[in-house]
Amino acid sequence: MSLYFDALETRTADQRASDLASALPQQIARAKVLSGYAARFADVDPARITDAAALASLPVLRKSELIEAQGQKPPLGGFNAIPVSDFAHIFQSPGPIYEPGGNTHDWWRMGRFVHACGVGNQDIVQNCFGYHLTPAGMIFENGARAVGATVLPAGTGQTELQVSAAAAMGVTAYAGTPDYLKVILDKAAEMGADLAISKAVVGGGALFPSLRQEYADRGITCLQCYATADLGNIAYESPAMEGMILDEGVIVEIVTPGTGNPVQPGEVGEVVVTTLNPDYPLIRFATGDMSAVLPGESPCGRTNMRIKGWMGRADQTTKIKGMFVRPEQVAALVAKHDEIHKARVIASRDGEMDVMTVQIETEAQDSAAYDATVSNVLKLRGTVELVSPGSLPNDGLVIEDKRSYDA
Repeated sequence: MSLYFDALETRTADQRASDLASALPQQIARAKVLSGYAARFADVDPARITDAAALASLPVLRKSELIEAQGQKPPLGGFNAIPVSDFAHIFQSPGPIYEPGGNTHDWWRMGRFVHACGVGNQDIVQNCFGYHLTPAGMIFENGARAVGATVLPAGTGQTELQVSAAAAMGVTAYAGTPDYLKVILDKAAEMGADLAISKAVVGGGALFPSLRQEYADRGITCLQCYATADLGNIAYESPAMEGMILDEGVIVEIVTPGTGNPVQPGEVGEVVVTTLNPDYPLIRFATGDMSAVLPGESPCGRTNMRIKGWMGRADQTTKIKGMFVRPEQVAALVAKHDEIHKARVIASRDGEMDVMTVQIETEAQDSAAYDATVSNVLKLRGTVELVSPGSLPNDGLVIEDKRSYDA
């Protein structure tokens, strides 16, 4: 079995940039003629969008906008580049929001991750992701097929039957949420069944270090990926287990929550993804997830950019004094003054009263100069604290809620 899924994984930075300079303008041109992007990209010259820096000039597409567009122009809001009838599947996720799916080779780009875990054409994969309405089951099945593995489409639940099937078929690999494999293994021990599972590709939940170690103690290599129903695979672990390596079919930006503005390298922000999927081009799609870029390259030899993995949600909308304060408002506050580097809204309590404190990174000395802007933009009065540039935590938070709801 080859160490890498394909040659794309080990490209030099110059090769990857050159390939992107060719592929990205084509994808923007493909999207521009679609009704979903017509107004957003009216003044965009696709030939000028050749890298992530140029991509940052385009508007961010949020899931709420996609849901609204699908309601106005069902079923896919005008973001599909091929007729709906040409997709193999249509899925529904909570929202509701609808996602298309294909059954061509590695359509969701999951094969790269499955291969990195060592799954190949000699493996039988018990796929314990759901197959009903939501796409996870088909996403992982498509990835298993991309590496030539045989799939047992087990879905969720009925653990005793899962154990019986795994034992009878000689299943060697598991696909599913991180914790459900333990349920199967514990049930197998209870039933006295011997299972041959030695590899696990997981997603859709947190893989805690203690759980990964428990699997390792049982002789099972367990790696996780970061994927969404809309985008497919975004990033994945390799055996090096140092961060998550970006898939070769996406461009990832880390931006300040509530904006489309890229953060400084290494800072925590919201994950924004552009896919190169020609059937369903999502351009600067905001995932709502937080992460940060990890410097350097993976020791495994894969050369693409890495992220630190899931680091929380970007939607920090918080109600203070009965009013919602949103990340977009904090971003607007920063934009009002050139000398402001960053800002952070802190919600706390004084007795039974809500208190709003706005910390502003700036070299300025007069906090009163920002009182009117805070009141106008956030629609609330609060205490302004000036702090030195670089002093706010690098955790991606622009709104922090310190109130306790337990008492």
